[in-house]
Amino acid sequence: MNGRDLVRSIRVVRAVGPVQGLRSVRTAWRRRRADASAFPRRVAERARVPGAVRGAEPQPGGGVIHFARSSLRVRVAAGGAVFCGWDEAAPEPSYALAGACPEVDARAVLEPDREGGWRVVSERVWVAVSRHGAVEVRTPGGVMLRRELPPRWWDRVGQGEDGAGEEDGARPQGAGGSRWVLRSEVAADARFFGLGGRAGGPRLRGGTYRLWNTDPGGAFGPGDDPLSLTMPVQLVVADAGTHLVFHDNSWDGRVALREGEEGAGSGHDRPGTCELRMDGGPLRYWVLVGTPARVLLGWTALTGAPALPPRWALGHQHARWGFGGEGEVRRVVAGYRERGLPLSALHLDIDHYDGHRVFTVDRARYPDLPGLARELRADGVRLVSIVDPAVKAAPGDAVYEGGAAADAFVRDARGREVRGVVWPGESVFPDFTDARVRKWWGALYAERVAQGFAGVWHDMNEPVSFAAFGEPTLPRSARHALEGRGGDHREAHNVYGLAMARAGYEGLCELRPDERPFLFSRSGWAGLQRYGGTWSGDVATGWPGLRASLSLVLGLGLCGVPYSGPDVGGFSAVPSPELYLRWFQLAAYLPLFRTHSAIWAGRREPWEFGPQVLAHARTALCERERLLPYFDTLGQLARLTGAPYVRPVWWNAPRDRALRDCEDAFLLGDALLVAPVLEAGATRRAVRLPRGRWYDTVTGRAYEGPGQVVVEAPLSRIPVLARAGAVLPVAGADGGTELEVWEPAAGRRGGGLVVPDAGDGWGRPTVERYVSRLEDGRVVVERQDGSAAGYPVRVRGPGEAP
Repeated sequence: MNGRDLVRSIRVVRAVGPVQGLRSVRTAWRRRRADASAFPRRVAERARVPGAVRGAEPQPGGGVIHFARSSLRVRVAAGGAVFCGWDEAAPEPSYALAGACPEVDARAVLEPDREGGWRVVSERVWVAVSRHGAVEVRTPGGVMLRRELPPRWWDRVGQGEDGAGEEDGARPQGAGGSRWVLRSEVAADARFFGLGGRAGGPRLRGGTYRLWNTDPGGAFGPGDDPLSLTMPVQLVVADAGTHLVFHDNSWDGRVALREGEEGAGSGHDRPGTCELRMDGGPLRYWVLVGTPARVLLGWTALTGAPALPPRWALGHQHARWGFGGEGEVRRVVAGYRERGLPLSALHLDIDHYDGHRVFTVDRARYPDLPGLARELRADGVRLVSIVDPAVKAAPGDAVYEGGAAADAFVRDARGREVRGVVWPGESVFPDFTDARVRKWWGALYAERVAQGFAGVWHDMNEPVSFAAFGEPTLPRSARHALEGRGGDHREAHNVYGLAMARAGYEGLCELRPDERPFLFSRSGWAGLQRYGGTWSGDVATGWPGLRASLSLVLGLGLCGVPYSGPDVGGFSAVPSPELYLRWFQLAAYLPLFRTHSAIWAGRREPWEFGPQVLAHARTALCERERLLPYFDTLGQLARLTGAPYVRPVWWNAPRDRALRDCEDAFLLGDALLVAPVLEAGATRRAVRLPRGRWYDTVTGRAYEGPGQVVVEAPLSRIPVLARAGAVLPVAGADGGTELEVWEPAAGRRGGGLVVPDAGDGWGRPTVERYVSRLEDGRVVVERQDGSAAGYPVRVRGPGEAP
């Protein structure tokens, strides 16, 4: 046990108590012994590279290029996405893909090049493969976006060390294939984004990032990595163009990034580099090129449209670990109502369970939970339930007995149930990589529906098993179905939360077929957006935690998960009134707007922080309510196009290098630029503007971009600027929708999209397009087809207060 393990042991015992702490020690030793016996020692490895090219085999959309010691499959899909697979790796099976592999581009052609290699030429992208296995992705004009050097594998030879001792630095291989490394080069000016939820982003600096979903074991800040939701998805933005690369491999891995330098050394550019090391699994990846909007559209087509949250889930939601029972829930909801504060949902944490056992209710605290749910719903407030995957391993527990009878739980290499320690005590874990188990688990949500819950949030699903030392998860040797292929936890770990989300989503769809499910998950993988969203996890209370909140939301949006948000105020401690308010003001413009805290971290109701904070929080809440039609539209557009609600300020101008480095502001759709206050005591702040005219939405003052301006940021609000000419739907005074139009600049046109609310079912949305222009000194707003606007129009402009 090293120093880090000792610190973890102390944390675990402090968090779960001495009895559970001792159990976590036993669990950690059991896991280590299981892995040591399952992964015998190996004495040697053999390095391998592709070798020289031997020939090629044309196929629809591309072909297979053969080398002396490997082969490479290159295929261009009809939408322009490029697939590359080494060593016979195919696009399927895949947990990331939404369905069948996309059709190929029949016009893409494999042909020899002049250097002895091969290339695949298509309308949107070129792929050049050198005679030794380097792969270049180029624009049709020949500009290189990415160069993959020939990969290197380490094949297993004889017996030797595998997973045993991994915590001490040994790197496992196994049945999933050789470990491998792939080095890439990008333009010197390129910036890296993505890799899932990263607290230090959204721009990823030089450093190493691990691909292993991990409960940080306490509240986290910008320096902590990895976190609960990692993805091998990179978005690379450079002057030459934007591209997304996704390495479809769920094994443990590390990504080492180094940003390039222009004019380094003797005046030559030094390219940016990425080195990906995986502990096993296939070497296969997808590349999508184009504008950021086109890339995310392609990513959505590949991995699935984001689930659309019901409209009520776009309002403010209140949570806390530690509600005392029905009486306290009623008092909190009444407190919001009496103070005129909008509230859409209230979340119940693990304390509402009977002994922390999933799919149960503490009847002493909640004697009539369905009645409480009906009562709250009559006031417009829904109940949302936490759901953990761990099932208490106790005879007589209905969920455990049912799962054991269905052979639903993860087993070890000897066929025994894998047991760990979580909140209920000794627990077992459903194998969500088995369709049979997903069906069984999804049916269990009938109990949550019967209790009156309108939605669920999945927690502890990395998955977590408390461990006094080593990694707090299942043994790497634990066996999983993996859709009938069979394998172990090294391959299943990162997709565990994704598969659980699928089980819950599909179960809720069957139980309530006329309603869209509301589900968000702490852990997941590429494709999570098909089933719901996510949240920050246990972000540390403090100004660094506030900054990390924004990083996570922006980074996840660029990985295709548009619906997310943080724990307002931070999870771990009592925030100062100023910090709470600034966090609250930021979250009012994020998709998931939820307060939450630990049981020891104080309360999170706005009135607990004094009358000044209450007044300013009310302003933020009312503005969120006013913008709900705009959030509706952004959610529908995210489903249709993959464009996130929250976008980096460079979204429409990726070649603006100053914007690429801006991490403290964001675009909400195309119409609004939000500049949160991220440091104590600030009442003014600098804002980097994209090109065009921007209006302060409170004072009406106009600013011209591109460039940096200083704007007022009093405690009462954070700066929000509207793009000149923007047309956005908002709630009118009568409760209906109206169009808010910001005066276009002279000689320029503006516009916007409106998707009317179609309810919480599955109705097909109607997208309305509006344009705005100045004509004879007045603002004209009409549908794109020339017909009149179907809503009341309110024009705002220079110097006009709301």
